[in-house]
Amino acid sequence: MKKVLAEYKAFAVKGNVLDMAVGIVVGGAFATIATSLVANIIAPVIGLLTSGVDLADLFVVLKQGTVGGEYATLADANKDGAVTLSYGLFLNSIFSFTIVSWFAFFFVRAINSIREAEAKSDSKVTKDCAFCLSKIPKNAVKCAYCTSDLADEFDRK
Repeated sequence: MKKVLAEYKAFAVKGNVLDMAVGIVVGGAFATIATSLVANIIAPVIGLLTSGVDLADLFVVLKQGTVGGEYATLADANKDGAVTLSYGLFLNSIFSFTIVSWFAFFFVRAINSIREAEAKSDSKVTKDCAFCLSKIPKNAVKCAYCTSDLADEFDRK
């Protein structure tokens, strides 16, 4: 049991796991912002363009509630106990997902661009040792890792 706990501790405190945890927290916070954007900005604009229809109130009654009749809002239908197909809330969820996924795409794209730029700049000042494949300064004549003589390698190029 002690060994398992030690292995778990080593796993949990690795940088990747902590990075993932921070990403989940930030992603959750951003999802809240995206939901607010859809509910408070996008949905009202769509409602304005569609003569005041609120996306959240788009639904189909599958089974009438105790009182029955026409329901003006989804809240009224739920309050009466009606069974509804709430496709407006589903549309709001699609908008939220689209916003979050586009943000994630552009964020990952930016990070990849930074990594590519770092790799390009790194390749200008370093090279791989032909013997041990370690990164070494471009003008090195001896590998600091495997101590191979690289002078012959330069003569071959």
